Amino acid sequence: MKEILREIGMIARALDSISNIEFKEFDLTKGQYLYLVRICENPGVIQEKLAEMIKVDRTTAARAIKKLELNGFIEKQADNHNKKIKKLFPTTKGENVYPFIKRENDYSNTVALNGFSQKEIDIIYNLLQRVRENIEKDWEFVKKGNKREY
Repeated sequence: MKEILREIGMIARALDSISNIEFKEFDLTKGQYLYLVRICENPGVIQEKLAEMIKVDRTTAARAIKKLELNGFIEKQADNHNKKIKKLFPTTKGENVYPFIKRENDYSNTVALNGFSQKEIDIIYNLLQRVRENIEKDWEFVKKGNKREY
């Protein structure tokens, strides 16, 4: 069997490394840009939903969110109906950094897909969505404290 997940992992780590280096000038540390992007694209998202979007545990998300808040990229606001619920919003500082992160993402997509036809790009996208959907089932299962049998 071909090691597809190794390839996906290498791509993800290379892009993450590039992003961490390029976003350092904005005082965004390892992986924080992922959270900031999702908050900018989904203002008012709650922490649990954000963790689910990024596929991390709540503790990991909480640490990143706290750092983003301390560095002035995001703010928490209480929900109007339930004060225990804290919604996450980008600050002006976060909104100002978002276009740069978006441009980097668009550029990386262009570089990664260089030489592929639109049909090939559509096929890759659809296949990767299916891979993600397959993995999400196990992620949900394990996240709930279960152990996979292999």
